[in-house]
Amino acid sequence: MAAMRVLITGGAGFLGSHLCDHFLSEGHQVIAMDNLITGSVRNIEHLAGHEHFRSIRQDVTEYLYIDGPVDTVLHFASPASPIDYLEFPIQTLKVGAMGTHKALGLARAKGARFLLASTSEVYGDPQVHPQPEDYWGHVNPIGPRGVYDEAKRFAEAITMAYQRCHGLETRIARIFNTYGPRMRLDDGRVVPNFVGQALRGEPLTVHGDGSQTRSFCFYSDLIEGIFRLLFSDYMLPLNLGNPVEMSILDFAHTVNRLVGNRAGIVYKPLPVDDPKVRQPDISRARQILGWEPNVDLEDGLQQTVAWFRRILCSS
Repeated sequence: MAAMRVLITGGAGFLGSHLCDHFLSEGHQVIAMDNLITGSVRNIEHLAGHEHFRSIRQDVTEYLYIDGPVDTVLHFASPASPIDYLEFPIQTLKVGAMGTHKALGLARAKGARFLLASTSEVYGDPQVHPQPEDYWGHVNPIGPRGVYDEAKRFAEAITMAYQRCHGLETRIARIFNTYGPRMRLDDGRVVPNFVGQALRGEPLTVHGDGSQTRSFCFYSDLIEGIFRLLFSDYMLPLNLGNPVEMSILDFAHTVNRLVGNRAGIVYKPLPVDDPKVRQPDISRARQILGWEPNVDLEDGLQQTVAWFRRILCSS
């Protein structure tokens, strides 16, 4: 594969920074763009001085200019956790709408391939289980989570419009729960919440009775899926996630056991519109990409716990 020049919006975020590492390891040039509203310089500081890496602090909803050629645009800019998009609801809507429009416009101007980081949240609180790509979802557009759900649904719609109207090479990854090093402790999602509480010797906070389910994909598996999708010929949305489903209560017990936390569990009410189930149907990813996750949950959690333990020790 010839070396490419790649723009990654949200490049200082959890997944964006791992994508920077992956593309650099493959011999490509990488430009990371991030306004650092939820991303962190710490995620990419190890790349400072790399001859093929450049970082730009910029809001992707503003005018985008990149000098020289760009072969690929990966649009990962967006708050992605409930805490973040509830704190920044308008910014979340803007990056999904205006930011995607700007990133698509740049890709079109440069003749670049475009990949959108969408989300399992486009399925809302699903009435079909597991969720296949042809399920249209069950979303409350005016609920508190609607700012994220609808931002991503619009982002998918405008991406497909650019593909149909302008012939742009586009790819859409519907990303299910992903975890691993470089997540923030205050991220608000279940993995950093539980691991942080366990490492501090606190009881883990389970909402509802803990019977709601999630599936957890380790970041390295997800990055490999993104890479394969980008270079495939598949131009419709594709689920990427781990199909192994477990209840939140079982997940809490697993974290406590791995960390050695004996503080137990406390229960709180379910947040508004919190999905009861979440499990990807990855049949198409298996067939089209030859991809499926291979990192065992406990192995991935051990690496994640080690990361958060270092963060807590250094703070």
